[in-house]
Amino acid sequence: MVRSYTRLMSDPQLLPRAVDTTRQRYPHCVVWTPLPLLSWLFPLIGHTGICSTDGVIHDFAGPYTVSVDNMAFGNPTKYWQLDLSKVKDMEWDRAVQEASEIYRGRMHNLCCDNCHSHVAMALNLMSYDGRNNWNMVHIALFLIPHSSFTGFGGFVKTYLPFVILLTIILVVSFVF
Repeated sequence: MVRSYTRLMSDPQLLPRAVDTTRQRYPHCVVWTPLPLLSWLFPLIGHTGICSTDGVIHDFAGPYTVSVDNMAFGNPTKYWQLDLSKVKDMEWDRAVQEASEIYRGRMHNLCCDNCHSHVAMALNLMSYDGRNNWNMVHIALFLIPHSSFTGFGGFVKTYLPFVILLTIILVVSFVF
């Protein structure tokens, strides 16, 4: 179903909603949170989810498990709010729900079929931005320049463990 900008403006249900970090509501967003240990070493690697238009997070949390409104590795620290006018084929919430149903039947694989793949599936189902070739690499790369931190705490939660580990490594290498 193709939506025009004028239809978005005339239908209040389709208007973008504001992010509410205190209530953990991220309408039509891709959200990101650090993975313990892995993100401490590589702060650009983390866990993603995709949110419905009312801001509820859906994330592929593990084998045959899609968490709803309870992100597997803690609250998001970054989010990328997407433009509803770029949805081409399937209604946003239906695509998020269908991707979640598909991933409830899949085995989780850290390298090949993971939370980023779940997000990509939802974007492919809705043909977001006219594309049907979203994949986990695209999601990771698009999050880098397009995401915003949820606040100063989100920034700290993302980078402080890496800075602490880097400091320890540097101190140990210069002292010993």
